[in-house]
Amino acid sequence: MEDDPILGETLSERLSLDGLDVDWVTTAEAGYARLISAPADLLLCDLRLPDGDGGALFRRLQRDAPTALPPTVFMTAYARVQEAVALLKEGAADYLIKPVDARELVRRLYEVCRCDACEAYRGESPLGVSPAMRELEARLQSLARHPDTPLLLLGETGVGKEVVARRLHELSGGSGRMVALNCAAVPEGLIESELFGHRRGAFTGAERDRPGAFEQACGGSLLLDEIGDMPAVMQAKLLRTLQERNYTPVGDDEPRAVTARLIFATHRDLRAEVTAGRFREDLYYRINVVSLRVPPLRERPDDILWLAERFLAEHARHDPAGPRRLSDDARNALLAHDWPGHVRELEHAIERACIFATSPVLTAADLLPEAHPGRGDFRLDQHLGDAEREHLERALAAHDWHITRTAESLGLSRKGLWQKMRRHGLRRPV
Repeated sequence: MEDDPILGETLSERLSLDGLDVDWVTTAEAGYARLISAPADLLLCDLRLPDGDGGALFRRLQRDAPTALPPTVFMTAYARVQEAVALLKEGAADYLIKPVDARELVRRLYEVCRCDACEAYRGESPLGVSPAMRELEARLQSLARHPDTPLLLLGETGVGKEVVARRLHELSGGSGRMVALNCAAVPEGLIESELFGHRRGAFTGAERDRPGAFEQACGGSLLLDEIGDMPAVMQAKLLRTLQERNYTPVGDDEPRAVTARLIFATHRDLRAEVTAGRFREDLYYRINVVSLRVPPLRERPDDILWLAERFLAEHARHDPAGPRRLSDDARNALLAHDWPGHVRELEHAIERACIFATSPVLTAADLLPEAHPGRGDFRLDQHLGDAEREHLERALAAHDWHITRTAESLGLSRKGLWQKMRRHGLRRPV
């Protein structure tokens, strides 16, 4: 219940998008009638209402219909904080002081509410324990019930967009598998065949039928990663597929129905790509029905130690004789690092430390030797190898992992760069 029409409408729309049933009323009398007539999981109420007082409404419901009164969160101006505190003593769940940050308000409501959707938000997700990743989990829970709605995942290279896509696939519970295709890694002349498949004899070298990504993902999920790098000709064909919900393999005459959940991912600003003429505007609106941003690790520090412990547990499963644990200075170092390489950088740091550390207790120098050079492994070949790997990663990221341009900037041949990438285990992140 909120007498501010802009805030009330914004909150109503936001919570509805998360899959919650929201009734927004603007008076105390309307709120009383609504709660008496049907149960609710949560009441968000302003202390100041056009026809009365939110606190008086709360006490009236306590007196007349205590079983109809759900957990209640009040919003109040600073001058009425003492009244809000008094209501907490009388059984209210929480209060917020105006002006209210929308993200914080939604987070607090999820913490108080006891409905199934909010329980999913509070529970530990395979994605992380930070508020940002729990919110992402809750949105995936809602989206999983709508298999025909496409999802666009946004985020920097390496933040884990494929992990999020796989989580949605798990929640969707389809009969098929998840297939991921990196649009930037497929040569322009082959991408149609990779997407739609081909029939024997469709072109020179097509010696047998080959299913494409759409067919392989039948009944499951299809992730088209780096959709912003798809060639313009293929964008037009993909648009037609999305419009008609069918596709035709190369060299075939019979269209096939699209039965996979469609997920798209990109590190690019697609709106800017549209403005620059590199991405079709009609395709942009087709895939941007629901978009979710996967935040970088530096924006969700709560996940750093949680992820580190998971990587340590994974190492212990593969090497039961050498379990590792983090020292206090190692934990502090992990939290202080900004992780430009995101989750993959953290995973590699844990893996290297588990392999080379001489003690079961990992130190800051074991995890981040460049930042803590006073201790740890002093072998020159190891440090030169680490420095080369990091330099290659920076150069590849600076050129969007374009092999030719990166090789030229490093003064290497394409073959030489590929060899170094294989030696260091470097692959284009998702």
